[in-house]
Amino acid sequence: MIRSDSISPTREGLLHARHGNSHRQSLSETYRFSSESERHLDELDLHKEHVRNNKNQRWPWSMLSRDRFARKNYSNGRETLRSKKARGCCSRHRICFIVTGVIIGAIIIASSSGLFWVYKSAPEDGQSPPWYPSPQGGTLEPWEESYKKAAVMVRKMTLVEKVNITSGTGWSQDLCVGNTAPANGVGFPALCLQDGPLGLRFTDHSTAFPAGVTVGATWNKDLMYRKGKAHGLEAKLKGVNVLLGPSMGPLGRMPAGGRNWEGFGPDPVLQGIAASQEIKGIQEEGVMATAKHLVLNEQEHFRQSFEWGLPNAISSNIDDRTLHELYLWPFADSVKVGVASVMCSYNLINNSYACGNSKLMNGILKDELGFQGFVQSDWLAQRSGVASALAGLDMTMPGDGLHWMDGKSLFGSRLTEAVLNGSLPMERMNDMVTRVVAAWYQLSQDNKTQWPAPPPEGEGGPNFSSFTDDKIGLIHPGSDDRTKAEVNKFVDVQGKGKKFHGRLAKRIASEGTVLVKNDGILPLSKTGPRSRKMDANTKYKVGIYGEDAGPGDGPNACPDRSCNQGTLGSGWGSGAVEFPYLVPPIKALQSAFDLDSVDINSLLVNDLPIKDASSLMNDRDLCIAFVNSDAGEGFESWNGVRADRNDLYTQKGGDKLVQRVARECGDKGKGDTVVVVHAVGPVLLEKWIDLPGVKAVILANLPGQESGNALADVLFGTVDASGRLPYTVGKSLDDYGPGGKILYYPNGVVPQQDFKERVYMDYRHFDKYNITPRFEFGFGLSYTTFEFTDLIITEKKPKSALPAPRPAPAAPPPSFPTDIPDAKTALFPPNFRKLRNRIYPYIDSASKIKHGKYPYPRGYTESQPLSPAGGAQGGNPDLFTTHLSISVSVKNTGTRKGMQVVQLYVSFPDGVVDDSTGDQIDFPVRQLRGFEKIELKAGESQTLEIDLVRRDLSYWSRGKGNWVMPTKGQFTISVGASSRDLPLSGQW
Repeated sequence: MIRSDSISPTREGLLHARHGNSHRQSLSETYRFSSESERHLDELDLHKEHVRNNKNQRWPWSMLSRDRFARKNYSNGRETLRSKKARGCCSRHRICFIVTGVIIGAIIIASSSGLFWVYKSAPEDGQSPPWYPSPQGGTLEPWEESYKKAAVMVRKMTLVEKVNITSGTGWSQDLCVGNTAPANGVGFPALCLQDGPLGLRFTDHSTAFPAGVTVGATWNKDLMYRKGKAHGLEAKLKGVNVLLGPSMGPLGRMPAGGRNWEGFGPDPVLQGIAASQEIKGIQEEGVMATAKHLVLNEQEHFRQSFEWGLPNAISSNIDDRTLHELYLWPFADSVKVGVASVMCSYNLINNSYACGNSKLMNGILKDELGFQGFVQSDWLAQRSGVASALAGLDMTMPGDGLHWMDGKSLFGSRLTEAVLNGSLPMERMNDMVTRVVAAWYQLSQDNKTQWPAPPPEGEGGPNFSSFTDDKIGLIHPGSDDRTKAEVNKFVDVQGKGKKFHGRLAKRIASEGTVLVKNDGILPLSKTGPRSRKMDANTKYKVGIYGEDAGPGDGPNACPDRSCNQGTLGSGWGSGAVEFPYLVPPIKALQSAFDLDSVDINSLLVNDLPIKDASSLMNDRDLCIAFVNSDAGEGFESWNGVRADRNDLYTQKGGDKLVQRVARECGDKGKGDTVVVVHAVGPVLLEKWIDLPGVKAVILANLPGQESGNALADVLFGTVDASGRLPYTVGKSLDDYGPGGKILYYPNGVVPQQDFKERVYMDYRHFDKYNITPRFEFGFGLSYTTFEFTDLIITEKKPKSALPAPRPAPAAPPPSFPTDIPDAKTALFPPNFRKLRNRIYPYIDSASKIKHGKYPYPRGYTESQPLSPAGGAQGGNPDLFTTHLSISVSVKNTGTRKGMQVVQLYVSFPDGVVDDSTGDQIDFPVRQLRGFEKIELKAGESQTLEIDLVRRDLSYWSRGKGNWVMPTKGQFTISVGASSRDLPLSGQW
């Protein structure tokens, strides 16, 4: 399927080849294996095998989710996760399968070549040029010593030990969601990799922090860092080596995207700062952080092969400039602070799978961005063997190959065979394992005091099981080994006293709560309004309405939080965690109000009984209505919401609830109504926000375990309302433009999604087309007022078009012997017991190793020039040279202490023409380039500075393959309280 009708590889297609037009065929190359015998298994054979092996399943090509085999039992007689998951896959995809069948049938008829054509079909021409060989790590100064140590260890390893370190053992074969096997001969331990960005999935006695979108809404760099540090400490105390977070992909192109809530908002600068702050905190505790998901996995529909009834995942088709200026930006920030691991995503990028895209992993991540750590696949995102290794994949997770729990890894023994038969160069194998070992040293995990060896040598390793809640359980639950041990030690990692992490979670949740409307009713008084004259026997009457205010069936009622019931504290999926507790708003409000002065009634349902509800609301002075909107990861669905939201309205009749409460509160709506929204992202408020009775609206995002307490602090003014929107709230889904809409139904066997909006996403789109949002990006009200004055722009370095030349490497990469070992050294040891479905590095027979001519990807023998935008972690070091220093004074002009977010936006000069292509460069009206959050007492002033570096003042030139700063015309620097409230501006 040639996509010449969308973004052509001969135009500004993603990663356009500057030297020639060699575009590799992504899938015809991708499904190649690591030996002569393996090559007989082409795409068609694999797909037929999949159908044959699963014909007894109700939906033969729905993904056997990583979580389907997770928790064996749930208390109170609830269904096992296995049965829930099977049923969920069925109900989730029914309509999609029908549409898919119609499309496939139409293609069969049109092609007149039958079913085989459909299953062999793949994107014929990937638009991503080749970039080989994979750059070796160890060339940059911050990692130099770790690579020296790693090289010493790797030189002593056998081939099977190297393969052990780069291959997962298989889903549920050990205790964590991802596990590698050890290299015992050199003292390198098995590694535990565990979700996720909100907390520690499948663990006990750990914190359920607010979601990433809530962290982003704080706009507080210190809280971002402290959250990462607490998260990292908990992971370390649980024995987790690699934490699978933070998430910065999806960025949030589509407001209904199912996993947007795991990240920090649809702006690259906000995402990048939040992600880098969390990474610094996590890694200061000695835990390897993971920047995920690289890249463009912007919707859940069709994200993964076979999950939605199609043989291939969706292809996100994008141009090079948009990729760099938006989606790669936070990954560059993450690499700059030394992130240890990057996870490649499920989807295709311009018709080449992300985990097999050599330009993305080799050319951009490892060369241009100078990434020194290791690339791991998302779980089953790897779609090839040798091809993905050559393209830059260093570790496969969870080890299973194209299908779940079948023991057929694309690495494991096949990686061993690939090295032995010469298909995979020894240089690449050595770099793969060295990158993992260097990351281990970089985080000081070789410190036996901090990281004791796992049993039987020590008491280290994971002290929990992802697959049972029982103290005693199987140590290899996904295998046929029935050996049991103490797998859950119930270690409390939440901290105590002033170091209790719940205090931090509460602070993040309160500062991530955004007040968007307030007609003078907030903050509330705990005894009722002070201005109201009531006799001693008359109480202030408060009503609390809506299911979202209550506990429901408990916070962990559904696996991976995959249902919307009770108050919403998290989205669902692998990014969710087990709540140690969840404070519902009703409980916090009942505790906060003075019940001697206030009478509270409540109906914790959305479908209010007509008579009973009216009688309860008619005499209320204040009514608080709670509504929500939920979404999550693609392996689960709830009530017709198939991961991505179906629309941007509140769910479960929330809009009707608010309308009725506003209409009936008090005597025919004379009472005051406050609306609280918990949601995974933007929610349309148009059906009720302008109703006369609605006096205040709070967007509380996803607050985590301290939900009610954090909300009460804001409602009663214990803390200032200081959250600011990390996204734009439009008046309709159409306001976000065509690029803001989910592709709900496949438009081909390989669904195609063209990012035609380019850099115009969220507020950039609203600004370009002069669309008035309901609430703009960065907006939020406070309980006090602020004044901005005295903008001073100081030039630190003059304009110049290009960054300084790329610096030479600080050190040569480690060198290793390249001799291929004797195949007999890779045989299974005598009397070795093989566990069912476990991934091993060993081979059965040395006679199987056949040497032949391996069909390397196109362009493999053509070395690529190094990127002029590279040379250090995050890119060319000159990209981070300060050119401008912006000074501004802020004064609290109100009567109470409060917090303000000072936001800085840059507008580029008009009429910029790229001299390498002749293109006129179109820029967004304004782009966020920096922010600071400050707290001021009433009457207090503070002057602060925000620096702008070269990258902030540059655009990505596809012609030069570099960041270019316009040297003609004037930049406009604007400072204020939101993207549309910018009282100060100046030129440079």
